[in-house]
Amino acid sequence: MLEIKGLTLKYGQSQILNGIDLTAKVGEVTTVMGTNGVGKTSLLRAIAGRHPYADGTITLDGQTLDHPSAYDAARAGIAYVPQGREVFPMMTVGENLQTGFACLPSSEHQVPDRIYELFPVLRDMIDRRGGDLSGGQQQQLAIARALISKPRVLLLDEPTEGIQPNIIQQIGNVIKILCEEGDMAIILVEQFFDFAHDLGAEFLVLQRGEVIFNKRKDALTREELYQQVLV
Repeated sequence: MLEIKGLTLKYGQSQILNGIDLTAKVGEVTTVMGTNGVGKTSLLRAIAGRHPYADGTITLDGQTLDHPSAYDAARAGIAYVPQGREVFPMMTVGENLQTGFACLPSSEHQVPDRIYELFPVLRDMIDRRGGDLSGGQQQQLAIARALISKPRVLLLDEPTEGIQPNIIQQIGNVIKILCEEGDMAIILVEQFFDFAHDLGAEFLVLQRGEVIFNKRKDALTREELYQQVLV
């Protein structure tokens, strides 16, 4: 379980996040929603060690991560799939997947068959350059690369952005499978309401860097959540 208490983050003199509390349970999707510019991506970047935070605590399975670097966060079991995917365009699909080995011992430097079961298209395109893939194929590659690191927490930043509907459905199915397997907590930042509502077990809505709404799915209606996102 990932627990965040009082997380505050600044860019220069601008305060982006103000006292964020969040709990992400294993086997569930915790969904973070809100309009553009409210701090959703900044929250994921702080958790992933991509940007230093000013105050607060991040605890994973009872162990406090003290202002981790990106490498420290990855070693602790936090995998980040950023908005825009960050696939290496000149490297093949196979080489992109191998970058997921960075935090694993050499004895585990092989791509599990499970990755190709979840994303069969990657096996077919193993020798194709990452930059030649469609946006949806790149998103599948980015998620697969993150899963290779055997994360305890998977951070997904708007995985449906710019992707065709059939691949959105495939990615949603993979997320459901990961939840059913119960090996990791998933934090999903998403603006596609139907996708987020379908997958989420708990919902947080951010506004101006603060949590203005936090409820579990079984304690709210679809309409209530929709109205909060529109605020």
